[in-house]
Amino acid sequence: MADNQKIVYITRRERFNAAHKLYNPNWTEQENEDFFGKCSNKYYHGHNFDLFVTVKGIANAETGMVIDLKLLKKIIKEEIIEKIDHRNLNEDVDFMKGIIPSIENIIVEIWRILDAKIVNGKLHYIKLTETENNFVEYYGE
Repeated sequence: MADNQKIVYITRRERFNAAHKLYNPNWTEQENEDFFGKCSNKYYHGHNFDLFVTVKGIANAETGMVIDLKLLKKIIKEEIIEKIDHRNLNEDVDFMKGIIPSIENIIVEIWRILDAKIVNGKLHYIKLTETENNFVEYYGE
């Protein structure tokens, strides 16, 4: 492979705010409280999330880019941010209906949506931070 045929990884960060509660409807209130603690609060709680989306590929010879970052930004905003920002993940987000909105489940659903929309390059990795101490990473496996 020639030097200009190297696989590179490019990342876009987006931010959103959302509320949720961790709650299993098949459990009693006490079971939910015992397992999820204050995260099962009936009044919900919110986070300022950071979403990192990494696409890999070989830079196009004419543009020097794996993917146009303006296009990646547009895809992320239209497919994820506009649907999730300042929303209640349990109640307002169609792609989370019937799914416990843990950070692990959120990232898998985001991957599923973005993977179908990215055609220049290949979705390689996404990272979702929930707090400064808690984040999850996913490679689509």
